Amino acid sequence: DERSRESPAPAEAQMQAGAEGGGRVNRCCWKCSVTQLKKIFWGVAVVLGVCSSWSGSTQLAKLTFKKFDAPFTLTWFATNWNFLFFPLYYLGHVFKSAEKQSPKQRYRECCRFFGDNGLTLKVFFTKAAPFGVLWTLTNYLYLHAIKKINTTDVSVLFCCNKAFVFLLSWIVLRDRFMGVRIVAAIFAIAGIVMMTYADGFHSHSVIGIALVVGSASMSALYKVLFKLLLGSAKFGEAALFLSVLAVFNVLFVTCIPVILYFTKVEYWSSFDIVPWGNLCGFSILLLTFNILLNFGIAITYPTLISLGIVLSVPVNAVVDHYTSEIVFNSVRVIAIIIIGLGFLLLLLPEEWDVWVIKLLTRLKVRKKEEMPEGNGDIASGLPNKSRRTRPSMSSFAH
Repeated sequence: DERSRESPAPAEAQMQAGAEGGGRVNRCCWKCSVTQLKKIFWGVAVVLGVCSSWSGSTQLAKLTFKKFDAPFTLTWFATNWNFLFFPLYYLGHVFKSAEKQSPKQRYRECCRFFGDNGLTLKVFFTKAAPFGVLWTLTNYLYLHAIKKINTTDVSVLFCCNKAFVFLLSWIVLRDRFMGVRIVAAIFAIAGIVMMTYADGFHSHSVIGIALVVGSASMSALYKVLFKLLLGSAKFGEAALFLSVLAVFNVLFVTCIPVILYFTKVEYWSSFDIVPWGNLCGFSILLLTFNILLNFGIAITYPTLISLGIVLSVPVNAVVDHYTSEIVFNSVRVIAIIIIGLGFLLLLLPEEWDVWVIKLLTRLKVRKKEEMPEGNGDIASGLPNKSRRTRPSMSSFAH
């Protein structure tokens, strides 16, 4: 009798342990699901921010050129705002970090990104200056293209930079070969050709398309060279690097807008007619876009951020439809779809094929498990149910 009384105790202990273990698993699952939901929520917010800032800056640039025909001066003016990257990052560090550092301490720590000696004059000219040139060329070619062709074509053609990044990474960085990304690159090239054909190979459209493709190429070269020469950067290091580009812009690029002004290539009669509101608005939107693009990964998935760029294409298309004389013929629409599809294919992770195979295998296993049960119920009918109930009754009897 004593044994029979004591025997349930271990079973109760096991049940309690199982309940506690189940509770922990449920809590972990709940935490994971909440974290994922937060990331998705912030992802949607970042996507909307990227889409609106990129399409907004493109449309505002188009509007600015009607009053102020100076794409290089606008590029120079907007690049100067990059100086705000590091101060804005430091404000975030002060509010978020538990161990607060002085601006000088934080600057010195971030300078290690450039090497053991920090940001020396040699490092400035060898590691920062080339990227300053590429940054200026990327923005100038993009803005100059907006003068030649509509913003829809400009925004969709710039999406090809993702394909150029893959091709350069494959050649220069020896990244993993992926068939699906080669297909995406082919789509991008086919889209460029079709976009050129859509307007009938007119001089303005051909020059505009060449300028956007050049801008996308410069952007791709910037990203690949950054990875090759500097590697990956933390948030503070990236913020400092972008602020250094603004310093380079002020010191070495300022002379070019001055020369263009006095040679009357980019000339305006007086500073009173300069649309300062448009210039500042464009600069703020471009700064917002770059902040979300570079630091958005802190709160959401990188793939969601990239979606914001491709979603700016339909936004620009709607605006162009109501504000310009753009003709959405079949060739243009197919070109937009092909380039967009190529961009989306490039967002697939490197292990996407392994995930697909695992998913298909699981589905096959589930089908095999469900089939015998379904066949047994149909073939045996009611007698089969009575057979199933008997073992359960006998177990209760014991």
